[in-house]
Amino acid sequence: MDYRTEKDTLGEIKVLASKRWGAQTQRSSENFNIGNERMPSEVVRAFAILKKSTALVNHRLGKLSEEKTNVIVKAAEEIIEGKLEEHFPLKVWQTGSGTQTNMNVNEVIANRANQLLPKVDEQIHPNDDVNKSQSSNDTFPTAMHMASLIKVEEELLPALAKLKNTFKAKSDQFEDIVKIGRTHLQDATPLTLGQEISGWHRMLEKSECMIKESMESLRELAIGGTAVGTGINAHPKFGEFVAKEISNITNKTFRTAQNKFHALTSHDELVYIHGALKALAADLMKIANDVRWLASGPRSGIGEITIPANEPGSSIMPGKVNPTQSEALTMVVCQVMGNDATIGFAASQGNFELNVFKPVIIYNFLQSVQLLADSMISFTEHCAIGIEPNREVIKQKVDQSLMLVTALNPHIGYENAALIAKLAHKEGLTLKDAALKTGLLTEAQFDQMVQPEKMVYPTE
Repeated sequence: MDYRTEKDTLGEIKVLASKRWGAQTQRSSENFNIGNERMPSEVVRAFAILKKSTALVNHRLGKLSEEKTNVIVKAAEEIIEGKLEEHFPLKVWQTGSGTQTNMNVNEVIANRANQLLPKVDEQIHPNDDVNKSQSSNDTFPTAMHMASLIKVEEELLPALAKLKNTFKAKSDQFEDIVKIGRTHLQDATPLTLGQEISGWHRMLEKSECMIKESMESLRELAIGGTAVGTGINAHPKFGEFVAKEISNITNKTFRTAQNKFHALTSHDELVYIHGALKALAADLMKIANDVRWLASGPRSGIGEITIPANEPGSSIMPGKVNPTQSEALTMVVCQVMGNDATIGFAASQGNFELNVFKPVIIYNFLQSVQLLADSMISFTEHCAIGIEPNREVIKQKVDQSLMLVTALNPHIGYENAALIAKLAHKEGLTLKDAALKTGLLTEAQFDQMVQPEKMVYPTE
């Protein structure tokens, strides 16, 4: 293999000639061969947008020549377009400030920019030019917020809306199908299948609102704080100008953080929004469980709904079909719950002017967003849209339910109604037969009082 020699303040080091990174990236690659988890591409892309923005602002402030600015911007745009992905090899498990990823981006941009630079005697330096007016301590948290907001807005929210709208359509479609309700895993009073699904729809609607609300805190960017939050080596308005430039490039609203000391050492914004993601995950667990239990059977379970048969469910039992989409979704929820614990603990570890758990925070956050988005799309397309009622089973269970006796409470009292229910259960009678046997009601009275279709809406 062909190598070239790169150098930094520690000395010289060999780098593959085909790679665009420099000495600091190479050292990190050799010193942190831990796990398989690489820095997410979303973080790299956010960094490239940031570096493009800082170059433009530095030029406007008279700190960077037009020639250097143009080639830095061009190199950054190539990263944004995904043309240089192979040159970002670093693992998540590196310095906790993310310095090595910041330098990886700086070095790749400098290397590519030097190829584009028309003046041979002028070179782009990764620190002096690409990283001008910046520190890893303010660029990495800035990239964290950018990557998180973009991914939530562009991937998670559309997937959430798709599932939410599917349940709204199903709720409307099945609004007239009366079924038995269940509480404590026991029979309860009736409701419609549409009402039951409307609960799932509202869960997603509420989660959507909470996620959108919590997203607002991600719009504050740490850039301009540099090393410890004081903004040393940066123009006083640098953070404000860069935030506006990023907003223009991304077509999303960002602003400079009100307090840079907070922005470098605290990640409560990501804890907050991931809490909203955890709430969504909790609701998805409930929904997925409801679906697979309602579809259980087909002959020995509840079986009130059917779901699509996507693949054989057993390698030994012919004809078996399993609720695999629910299983995949609930496993995702387990992972998100674990990620939330990691993010919360890592965010609690800010010491003095810097939190040095940044890479693990953003890795877990972005994984949660990706998994939730993908699993909701999968669940929607391969399960939710195919949910259908089993009307025969639903009617049978309503007719057999003892909890219809609740309709008798206002007429004969709780204790007499309980007497009828217990007699029916003990002797295997229908509620009507038990009521007639007690002599508390005539057949006509029972039929007038117990009408499941009238029990699903409030009465005066």
